[in-house]
Amino acid sequence: QVQLVESGGGLVQAGGSLRLSCAASRSITNMNAMSWYRQALGKQRDLVAVISKDGRLNYADSVKGRFIISRDNAKNTVYLQMNSLKPEDTAVYVCNAVYPFSTYWGQGTQVTVSS
Repeated sequence: QVQLVESGGGLVQAGGSLRLSCAASRSITNMNAMSWYRQALGKQRDLVAVISKDGRLNYADSVKGRFIISRDNAKNTVYLQMNSLKPEDTAVYVCNAVYPFSTYWGQGTQVTVSS
């Protein structure tokens, strides 16, 4: 079992920045991929960014050029640096980890961007 704990959410004005963290309870070295998803109120959960085991990065078109996903294997932590935030980025951001035989989800952290 792996616990994922997100932090770093909050209220920010449009144009501002936040950095989210997702700390895993065990090594992320062998994970297949770690991702950030987001779910706005009343909407489906959407993929935001993915970092694979070999370091490949993928982003949703809506966040390309503004968000950066990264990881620190020594800290078992994945980050999401969010810049130039827009009101439409408001959502609960949830961390996801895919290991060889299991998938885990965090509880989420709220990000609210005011106009």
